[in-house]
Amino acid sequence: MTSASHVTIRKRAALLFLFVTVVMLGLVGRLTYLQFIKSEWLRENATDQRVREIPVEAKRGIIYDRNGRELAVSVNTESVYAIPAEIVNADETAAKLAAILTLDADKLSLKLKRRQSFTWVKRKITESEALALKNIDLPGIGLTQEGRRQYPYDNLASHVLGFTGIDSQGLDGVELTFDSYLKGHPGGIVIEYDARGQEIPYVSHRYVPPVDGQNIYLTIDVVIQQIVERELDKALRETQAKSVSIVVIQPKTGEILALANKPDYNPNNFAEYPPILWRNGAISNAYEPGSTFKIITTSAALGDNVVTPEEKFFDPGEVEVQGRFIHCWKAGGHGSQTFTQVVQNSCNVGFVNVGLRLGAEAFYRYIQAFGFGRVTGIDLPGEAKGIIINQEKVTPINIATMAMGQSIAVTPIQLICAAGAIANDGNLLRPQIVREVKEKDGNVIRQFQPDSVGNAINDKTAQTVKGILENVVEEGSGRGASVEGFRIAGKTGTAQKVGSGGYVAGKYVASFVGFAPADDPAFAMLVIIDEPVGPYYGGVIAAPVFNAVAKDIFQYMKLIPTAQKNPDQVEHPHVIVPGVINHLVADAVQDLKKVQLQARVEETGDRVADQVPKPGSRVPEGSFVLLYTLTPRYAVGNITVPDLTGKNERETVDILAELGLFIQPFGHGINAVNQNPAPGSKVPPGTTVVVFYE
Repeated sequence: MTSASHVTIRKRAALLFLFVTVVMLGLVGRLTYLQFIKSEWLRENATDQRVREIPVEAKRGIIYDRNGRELAVSVNTESVYAIPAEIVNADETAAKLAAILTLDADKLSLKLKRRQSFTWVKRKITESEALALKNIDLPGIGLTQEGRRQYPYDNLASHVLGFTGIDSQGLDGVELTFDSYLKGHPGGIVIEYDARGQEIPYVSHRYVPPVDGQNIYLTIDVVIQQIVERELDKALRETQAKSVSIVVIQPKTGEILALANKPDYNPNNFAEYPPILWRNGAISNAYEPGSTFKIITTSAALGDNVVTPEEKFFDPGEVEVQGRFIHCWKAGGHGSQTFTQVVQNSCNVGFVNVGLRLGAEAFYRYIQAFGFGRVTGIDLPGEAKGIIINQEKVTPINIATMAMGQSIAVTPIQLICAAGAIANDGNLLRPQIVREVKEKDGNVIRQFQPDSVGNAINDKTAQTVKGILENVVEEGSGRGASVEGFRIAGKTGTAQKVGSGGYVAGKYVASFVGFAPADDPAFAMLVIIDEPVGPYYGGVIAAPVFNAVAKDIFQYMKLIPTAQKNPDQVEHPHVIVPGVINHLVADAVQDLKKVQLQARVEETGDRVADQVPKPGSRVPEGSFVLLYTLTPRYAVGNITVPDLTGKNERETVDILAELGLFIQPFGHGINAVNQNPAPGSKVPPGTTVVVFYE
């Protein structure tokens, strides 16, 4: 018995030992698992339970113009956050917050009940909302300061500056391309809480300061930008165009002094505008440049010595290329003229012949040298590279049309850089929008220098082209851009827009590109007016915009007039433009000839509906006056009401009847003394004109 008892005890002891061993091994295994495998997870969860980190946003860097004027700044504003673990009653808290912050109470309540250590309630609230929250002091709800972007000049340079999102991240413009410099690095406040959710004083409290963003200095000059945008607003209003754009650069450095598109938007509340208005057309829109591209054809022809300025050309009015007739804008052609006059007159036939003489290989070499077909590399988002026919597939008709600015699409920034290269003695520069990046203490951390892409043409060719383009402004289609006392070189452009089915009737792009002073250019400028209503020639509506901007830039830059009169140059006296609206076309042409003005008749009507320049304008003798006639384009709602003052009733009836208008006479006098609608008003056919007689 005793032996059996000992055996039983030993078995029990062994089982107990085995059990203890298994338990110990399990505990050791569990401890090993927790210590080595799950230690990081446990540490993070423990920290999350007792530590709260409140983010502190870095102050975004300031954007200045080239002279240190603030264009974009960050102002302090309050943001509301919640720590759900500290909220006593989520539903009640949500209701109170929703009433103050104009939020959905039910959605906010669900948000506050989630198991999370930190959540935003509403970012960047108003001062009144912040004050109301401070007064009610809700547990688990706090306020922290963030930066809100503010643009002191509202719409000014909006397509350059861009805008930022709710997290102060750059979303467009310089705000996007230089976001890494501007945004800085966020900081935070770390606070430790006990098991009951109460703050533990003096334990693990630390403040991680944010690192503010760096400041950006643009090449833009606020004053020139304001001048440009003022004239763009005026041009948009007067031409009723779809859009208008101007880019002004400094040819010797490639720096952009002003860049603007209208219509635009206010980056302070960009979300209230349709996204199409955010688009920077000056770098994103590709279009057929028309005659402004002839400066490239001119440079290529002179650069490859296939033509000389004095070489004679004959323009019969049209030229045939591969079975297609290309017409000159002037009926009957320009006749015999030198190449300088071909450029001056913007003669299509002359440029077609020059382009064909150049050939595809040489022409494409210059097109590429001037930077077309690729992005310029400007530090703004969304740049397009334009459209060029593959050289291997190009035909003679393509070369002919490209020579006069068709069958090729360029961006405004490409074209102004090409013009800047001519002004800069042939050296093509990459366009710059930022001059330097500075720390808060003023230390320069990055500076932008002129960046040469290469020589598009040599110095001698550039000087010759400058002289020819100066002649365009003095004697040719660019007279509207001339500023007394200054030498200006430039080229007008009028391009019919292309649609899916070919060229679109009635839709044009008018433009003017130039630089001044021609002998030592301080700036180059491109003016584009897209789809104007009424007059659409670049020399008529775009060149005067260049003139208006250039006058103020000359004054702002304190440039002294230096242009001297050429003793061999014929001086053209100025004359007053007579009013020929509602005259028969033949009579209007004769009336203009009497005062030494030339007529350019648009459309095929018998009677003049409108004229540019307007009656009473003062223009150089020999200038063109555009006459718009009564065709279906005007018949649909655009008949000009004539001035009936002094006419008797029989005369007024005849005049109005001939125009398709009716008369309602008042009074018993002999001659008309007043009328409604007023003279010059545009009215639809069949309108009744009330005429008062005395």
